Amino acid sequence: MTKYIFVTGGVTSSLGKGIIAASLAKLLQARGYKVTIQKFDPYINIDPGTLNPYEHGECYVTEDGAETDLDLGHYERFLNVPTSQANNVTTGRIYQHVIQQEREGAYLGKTVQVIPHITDEIKRRMQLLGESGEYDIIITELGGTVGDIESLPFVEAVRQLRWELGANNSLVIHLTLVPYLAAAGELKTKPTQHSVKTLLEYGVQPDILVCRTEHKLSQEIRKKLAQFCNVNINAVVESIDASTIYDVPLLMLKENLDKTALTKLKLSNKNEPDLENWKNFLGKLKNPTSEVCIALVGKYVELPDAYKSITEGFIHAGATNECKVKVSYIAAESVTKENVAEKLKGMDGVLVAPGFGERGLDGKLNAIQYVRENNIPFFGICLGMQCSVIEFGRNVLGLKDANSFEMDADTSNPVINLMEEQKNITNMGGTMRLGAYDCEIKKGTKAFAIYGKTKISERHRHRYEFNNDYLKQYEAAGMIASGFNPETGLVEIVELKNHPFFVAGQFHPELKSTVANPHPLFVSFVAAALANKKSK
Repeated sequence: MTKYIFVTGGVTSSLGKGIIAASLAKLLQARGYKVTIQKFDPYINIDPGTLNPYEHGECYVTEDGAETDLDLGHYERFLNVPTSQANNVTTGRIYQHVIQQEREGAYLGKTVQVIPHITDEIKRRMQLLGESGEYDIIITELGGTVGDIESLPFVEAVRQLRWELGANNSLVIHLTLVPYLAAAGELKTKPTQHSVKTLLEYGVQPDILVCRTEHKLSQEIRKKLAQFCNVNINAVVESIDASTIYDVPLLMLKENLDKTALTKLKLSNKNEPDLENWKNFLGKLKNPTSEVCIALVGKYVELPDAYKSITEGFIHAGATNECKVKVSYIAAESVTKENVAEKLKGMDGVLVAPGFGERGLDGKLNAIQYVRENNIPFFGICLGMQCSVIEFGRNVLGLKDANSFEMDADTSNPVINLMEEQKNITNMGGTMRLGAYDCEIKKGTKAFAIYGKTKISERHRHRYEFNNDYLKQYEAAGMIASGFNPETGLVEIVELKNHPFFVAGQFHPELKSTVANPHPLFVSFVAAALANKKSK
């Protein structure tokens, strides 16, 4: 039967439960097991689709169009396996389903309560992926921190489910912090002891402790943690700060996290993990032969997690080109016609990031005009692509009020218009064009040279599109539509004929870049930035 691993967090948030879950999954996958990871988030939003990126970082979109937590991006980048709607569940989704069931009379007049109705629905969702028989092991990450009021139903569901699954069919990994007090010159185990005590009060005994730390754990510290938290000493795992998240699987391998987990689940340590390709990637990542500077112009730059997948896409592409990519985050609002040259000084390439709303639009247009006129490699994503169309319309075609219908509903030149199927939609959540759609690429274009094929599939998250009424005008002036959706005719990719690298996509290529398969658009853009630097 499918085995279950639950990952909880204690002491503080942002310890990296997602990275630990993804690293363990990578090790188990490398041993030949079929593994997937799911994230249960305690917030009441149905999904993060309506959340401001400042609240929760980027919204990650799956192949099937689910708007999910950014941790699912880590899962896909590590495992190179797509996730789906079932891999991310929120408290909001749980309650929505239970209330809908109650309204339909499914509970036969009973009083609907957190226990058993909410916890039963959580347990059902936790086992949903296991019902297919496709996976040997399912890792479930519980969002939040043990002790949070909103996390209680999830912890109680884990307690019940462990009893129902029986011995050796599940285990709990508790990720915690062992802080270093500089004044005392020592690591402190008390926060971890209190965190485990809280978990025990809820009836859950962790099987493995993963301890985030800035300093190595001595044998004495490990023994103390094992003794006071009721775990075996070999189940106290050190997770020391790493220079890159991609080091973590190898650090966990050194700590025998995968072996300890398999032993507790009564599974064979079959095959030594095959991590040759992973090590090769790390070798290139840590030993670059060159360096490029890329400007990321966006409106949420104060929180880099808002562009997490883009940042990781550059890491993958940099390793492929054996080149270190230094990303400079530039607030779009700060870019004016007067200072654009200074802002982009020394940059080998410029990416204009996705986003929503009018704030920062002028800054993005100023940056695009500058790189277009100065032959600096440019890459636009989603709104970045739409901005490139607006800028070209205004400054090349002479359509002075060219704009997006999103920014100005009264413009006489809506070169970016609201999609037909979006016109009668009033609800905000989950109603955009979401998930994977096909794209056909014209031969003889830069896009075709980059992808090396005419048929691709990319993930989307948008309401607005290129207005095809202007297509002939744009192409006559040198902005080519090189990729189309075969069913709707929607323009997916635009590029400039006479420019070293000016490519923009309506989709989000960063969502498909993984360690094993770096995205070709990122790889080509970094290569173009490198060529630009060498030519200077």
